[in-house]
Amino acid sequence: MQNPPNPAEPISRLARLPFFYGWAVVGIAFVTMAIGVNARTAFSLLFPPILDEFGWTRGAVAGVFSLGFLASMAGAPIVGMLLDRLGPRWVMPGSAIVTALGLVLATLSTEPWHFYVALGALVVVGSVGIAYIGHGILVPHWFARKRGLALGMAFSGVGFGAIVLFPFLQTVIESDGWRQACWILAGLLIAVVVPLNILFQRHRPSDIGLQADGETVNTADPTNGDSDSADIIVDRAWAETDWTVRLAIRTGRFWWLATGYFCALFAWYAVQVHQTRYLIESGYDSTLAAFALGLVAFFGVSGQIAIGYLSDRIGREWGWTISLSGFAVCYLLLIVIGYSPSTPLLYLMVATQGALGYGVAGMLAAITMEVFQGRQFGAIFGSLNIMATMGAAAGPWIFGVIYDQFGSYDYAFALAVALCVLAVLCIWVAAPHKVRLVAGQAARRR
Repeated sequence: MQNPPNPAEPISRLARLPFFYGWAVVGIAFVTMAIGVNARTAFSLLFPPILDEFGWTRGAVAGVFSLGFLASMAGAPIVGMLLDRLGPRWVMPGSAIVTALGLVLATLSTEPWHFYVALGALVVVGSVGIAYIGHGILVPHWFARKRGLALGMAFSGVGFGAIVLFPFLQTVIESDGWRQACWILAGLLIAVVVPLNILFQRHRPSDIGLQADGETVNTADPTNGDSDSADIIVDRAWAETDWTVRLAIRTGRFWWLATGYFCALFAWYAVQVHQTRYLIESGYDSTLAAFALGLVAFFGVSGQIAIGYLSDRIGREWGWTISLSGFAVCYLLLIVIGYSPSTPLLYLMVATQGALGYGVAGMLAAITMEVFQGRQFGAIFGSLNIMATMGAAAGPWIFGVIYDQFGSYDYAFALAVALCVLAVLCIWVAAPHKVRLVAGQAARRR
């Protein structure tokens, strides 16, 4: 007698498919980044009430975030090495716990140095593993054909989280104080991020007997666990090299990528920090100027997904070029706005910055994976992020110095445009398409 069909069997079969589990990894990354990244950027909401309560100077309190940001440069390669060795089920929950601990200790802080330890060292540095670097290392292992799209979808969680969390947290701060907001963020990290990653996250498809999204396993490196079909490899000698940090830094490609990442993050973070003040000085209402910054994150959600998808079709270099063109146009529009403010120009500037420029976030990991795929990819990507973080830290500071010297942002914006062009040239010289083709390029060559 034939057994009746088991209704759970199709679901069981589906769960074993790399397509299904790969997108589950993306979904977990989306939620983790929505909470994890915004747990540290919520500092901008905590900043005013902390100033009001303690009466310290702005420089003393703002230095908390700056110091943490610089310290994260040292943490990036370490997180990369830990992910290579231990995988996300240990590193990401640990990162979330450290971040939550920092938020809790902040509520007990009474001296400036307390905040430097709590919100600087523990929150900013601790969140590296659950932010762009951690997921930039994890997600690419699960995808080959749709790597750009997957990264774009995962990273769009940051913008979504900002849109949902920040208004709620601001309401909490106004009604119950900044300490309650810290407790809520710490609770979300412990209750959502920690169990989600412990229970469901995996490092590579091979950890559960799967392959990446439909590609065959690279038999040249069975320890890799990523997929490399013969039709996407252009430079087989390069692709089959067992890349380590020591080997990678001896190549010109590593330094072209590092320079391109420095320039891109310089342009990205400089405009984030100075945009609101510049718009107010250009004659816009302070509420509209603040709204514009939030709108950038909104456009960034769709922008990261769209640029990631396009890069899977037309190549990483073109995806990178489109993103940096968005930042370049944004800066040119800011120069025009300074002389002739208009609401349509403001919204066009916001759209180019978010819908195009924010695509850079996913491109960093995708480009690095195309060039330096291997067992130590995490450590290599973390090392490259030292230069990226230096650019992010240098941009706002150099913009401030230029403004203090000339009394205008025009020269700073012109410098940013030039660096956008240089960033594009660097990636084209590094030429990831000469190592591996993306799926769309490979399909057109068949």
